[in-house]
Order: sequence, then C-alpha cells, then structure tokens
Amino acid sequence: MERETFTVSEINSYINKKLKKDSQLKNILVKGELSNYKSYPSGHSYFTLKDEKSQLSAVMFKGNKDRFLKFNPENGMKVIIKGKIEVYEKTGKYQLYATTMTEDGIGNLHIAYEQLKKKLSKEGLFDDTHKKEIPKYPKKIGVITAQTGAAIRDIITTIKRRYPICNILIFSTLVQGDQAAPQIVKQINHAQEFDLDTLIVGRGGGSIEDLWPFNEEIVANAIYDCKIPVISAVGHEIDYTISDFVADKRAPTPTGAAVIAVPDLNEVKNNLAQLSNRINKTIFDMINQKRTKVTHISEKQILRNPETIYEIKAMGLDNLINKLNFTSKNIINNNKIKLFKLKNSNILKNPNEITRIKKESYLKSFEKLEILNPLLTLKRGYTLAKTNDKIISSAKEVKSGDKIDIEFNDGIINTKVI
Repeated sequence: MERETFTVSEINSYINKKLKKDSQLKNILVKGELSNYKSYPSGHSYFTLKDEKSQLSAVMFKGNKDRFLKFNPENGMKVIIKGKIEVYEKTGKYQLYATTMTEDGIGNLHIAYEQLKKKLSKEGLFDDTHKKEIPKYPKKIGVITAQTGAAIRDIITTIKRRYPICNILIFSTLVQGDQAAPQIVKQINHAQEFDLDTLIVGRGGGSIEDLWPFNEEIVANAIYDCKIPVISAVGHEIDYTISDFVADKRAPTPTGAAVIAVPDLNEVKNNLAQLSNRINKTIFDMINQKRTKVTHISEKQILRNPETIYEIKAMGLDNLINKLNFTSKNIINNNKIKLFKLKNSNILKNPNEITRIKKESYLKSFEKLEILNPLLTLKRGYTLAKTNDKIISSAKEVKSGDKIDIEFNDGIINTKVI
C-alpha cells in the first residue's frame, strides 16, 4: 500500500494545529533568562528564553508591550512570561508568543519604578540643589488631588485649623488609572497661573497600581519644571513614589503636607507675643542702662562745677608764663654778663697788642724753622751726601760702586765710591 505524501507546509500546519488544540500550551507560564533581546522599529520584540539546559525562541508584539509591559527588559533578567506556544509555519520553528512579562519574583510595576527612579536620579531631577524652599507664611495654597475623598478633606481641615487666614484653591484631577497622569500634569501647569505660594500634589493611600500615576515620568517632569514650590503627599508614610523624590518637599501623608505647608497660627501668635515681650524688655533694659549712665555722668564734679576745668587750665597757663619769664630773664642776664666781659677785654681795649703778640709768635716760629733749615748748615761749610736723592746719614748705607752726590752751598759734585 502506497503511503500518503505531505508537503513541508502541510506538516508545519498539521503540527501547529495540534499545538493550538493543547489547552495547556494556549495559556502557559514559562520562566527563564532573557537572551538576545532586541526591539525593532515596528515595536515588536524578539528574544530567547533560556535555562541551564535549553532555550526557547519568543516574540512579544507591540500591542501587548504597550498594554502590559511597564519596564525595559534587559539581557540576563530572570523573567516569567505568560503566553502561548505555536509553530511559525514559515520556518517550521515553534516559539513562545508572549502576552505579559514580569521579572521572576518581582512585579512589572516595581521594575518600572526602579528603572525610572534610576534614570531620573542620573538626570539630576532628585538633586537638592534644584529644590525650592517652602514659604513659612503662605497667603495662597493650591491642592491638586481628587475632588472627593479623605485626602482633600484632611488637607482642607488641617489648613483651616492651623492657619485659617490662608486661601486654598482646589485643582481637581483623577488620581488613578491610565488618564490620571496627563490630568495631573495639566493641573500642575494650570496652577501656575494663580500666583500660588505653595502647591500640594497627592492623594490618599492605595496599592502600587492605584498610586502609579505619581510614578509616571511626565508627572515627575511637570513637578520638576513647576515654578511653585511643590509638596508631594502620596499614600501613607511607607509609600514612596517618584513624585516624592522630585518634589521640593515630601510629606508622609496628605495631612502631613498641610502641616508642612502652613504654620500653626496659635504658635505664630505665641511666638510674636514672646518676641514682643523680649523686645520690650530689651528696650526697657537699654533705657535703664542709659538712664544710669546719664545719672552717673551728671553727678561728676566737672558737670556740677564746670568752671573748675578753666581754673585748672588757668593755673597751667600761669605756670607756663612764669617759666617763660624766668627763662627769658636768665637768658638776658647771661648775655649781659657776656657782653660786659667782652667790652672789658684787652682785645677791644688795645687791639694793637693782639697784633704785636701774634707777630712775635710768628717771628719765633720762623726763627725755629731757619735753625732747622739744612741750607744754613751748608753755608757754614757743611755738605750733604745723597744717593738716589736720599740723604746718607751713615757710611754703612753705601757700598763700593755707588754713585754719590755731594751738595755744597754753591754746587753739587758727583762722585763714586771706590
């Protein structure tokens, strides 16, 4: 009996039909490690899911990615994929068609939260240098939250109780669901048209899915770009959202945001009263100090009898005048004595006597020089012996062959020692 022959397409189609009939393969959970993950311009992503022993080709189409994938898959991640197993008849390969993808042991939203937190932190949206101070005494506060619910009631009640002189503007918005994030951004931009001192953005508690709009990147950017100081008040104290990190101040609850936003008016009044008392006491103490100082000065002898100042100065002046008179008289008397001595001196009485005395002294000095004049010695018959213009005073000063000049009164004889 001749066997039936099948084409390749028929075989692939037959196997695919068999797989599609398998109820377990229609809705299956497969866990493994991502490998060769790649997204294409079409929006579809192709990758391999593997473990220690085997691997499985997989694809996730754009529609499912946009609806269910909240994080960016990376090679090496341990994931759990929900989908179906079918044959791609064109190549004859069976593969996993992914509907959802979660990190093994962690939910999609948590992964997306951590990835966005890391991204925005690297971009500097969380830096303290960008954060604005919350005004201490605001006149007008804006609140962006749901129009109904515990959050808005708590905020309004707390502000009115603590600081009733402050105006509150409510900017109603959705706070959960796919349309919440765009509405929150719209209201943040709208609130900047009202000259607000502070803006509270938040909602009450809920699951991570409920709080998710405050983890959206568009909301984070809107808070960062807001010109008004923003207080983030999302969920309970244990809940942290991306908005908390970007905002200028994070409040643990909506009620806590109201406490941060406004002071307690009673405390303000008490502080003002204390300051007033301190100021009054300081002024009173200063006045008393000045009064004591003025009293002390007024009791001084100088002020009670000011003429004593001039009496002391007058006495000093009299002493100076006396000293001046005494000194002047001494100078005059000394000069008179000198003048008297000068008038009675021999110099003025007989000036020729001085001339005679000076002349006699001169003649005596001249005679002494004449006596010492060697030329006079020559006139008396003596001679001077010289060698090299030096007077010879001893025979030991010359030796044989030396030329000697013998000077007489009337001439010089040149000779030579034999």
